Amino acid sequence: MSRIYFDYNATTPLSPEVLGFYTEELAKYANASSLHEDGRAAWKDIQKAREQVASLVNVNADEIFFTSGGSESNNTVLNTMLDEGKKRGRNVIVTSKIEHPCVLEASKRLASFGMEVIYLGVDGDGVILMDEYKAALAKKPVLVSIMTANNEIGTVQDIKTLCAMAHEAGALFHTDAVQAAGKIPVDLRDWDVDYATFSGHKIYGPKGVGGLFVKEGNPIAPLIRGGHQEKGVRAGTYNAPAIAAYGYAAELAKKDIEFYGSHTRALRNRLRDGLLAKIPDIKVNGHPENVLPNTLDVSFPGAEGEAILLHLDLLGVDVSTGSACASGSLEPSHVLMATGLGPELAHGSIRFSFGKYNTEEEVDYVLEKFPPVIETLRKMSTVYNA
Repeated sequence: MSRIYFDYNATTPLSPEVLGFYTEELAKYANASSLHEDGRAAWKDIQKAREQVASLVNVNADEIFFTSGGSESNNTVLNTMLDEGKKRGRNVIVTSKIEHPCVLEASKRLASFGMEVIYLGVDGDGVILMDEYKAALAKKPVLVSIMTANNEIGTVQDIKTLCAMAHEAGALFHTDAVQAAGKIPVDLRDWDVDYATFSGHKIYGPKGVGGLFVKEGNPIAPLIRGGHQEKGVRAGTYNAPAIAAYGYAAELAKKDIEFYGSHTRALRNRLRDGLLAKIPDIKVNGHPENVLPNTLDVSFPGAEGEAILLHLDLLGVDVSTGSACASGSLEPSHVLMATGLGPELAHGSIRFSFGKYNTEEEVDYVLEKFPPVIETLRKMSTVYNA
């Protein structure tokens, strides 16, 4: 069997359809800001992509701005709050302890400028603690930033309710929807959020391109300054081929979303049930129901996550220990620690994330080869007692 890829939350391959389209687009080299015919053709492709991305999340095309990806989009929104907070006389930002590192680091930067940042706790399933949220809103924040779906454990938040509460408190609301858009239905118009962020490489599109939704009339300050591109919100020569390919990937994701959900959910449940049956004393992390269909995070007491990953790698299986963005860190997952897991369980956790190309045969291979790995690692452990 060829290598098995169970790390789709880290990134996805270009789908064959997008790869073919992208290859053709790469031959179009004109600057989309140029007024000649070739430039206008490139601009037309960008505008079509804007409509395709907007359609995926149910907003107007002119509310979508293109960036290099989720991290830049998230930083742009939070950076905007430095001036916006002063204008509104509000000095508080509310986010959660389980956000993506780019949101947490951007929040730290705001704190260095004197803003107060409140980090909300979560329960054992990764759901925002409402008592803490209500108390935070009482401090009249300028912005609330809560991710739609967590990249490690897959827990999906009730963004519509959280946003309505933020608006009642006079706050703007941002959601990092990078892991959600294209995997589950995302209706930003219904949710009424003010800002949202997405990324192309999570939905079988190119890396280095993403989207930023800004509801009409809301403030946004450029993070990258220079030219007039994106109505002055994001300077820099357009990566027109990548943007066009991202738009096409968004169109395909919208068409495939029901199949994607049912297909990946079946694989996730097959692996989850098999692991629970074959390996004693394990813990499945994340919400049991409100969870991304493709994401399964499991803790294996008595086995270290990096050792598990390396053994699976030798078996030809790609998985992750927590977030790929934090994989160089020796610290336990901040997400799992926030849910109440101790350092040992957090260190002994593996994230399996599925995609539309995975099969039942791949899951069964893992269920056959993986349990002996945990048994071996536990026998080697000096602290694990069965």
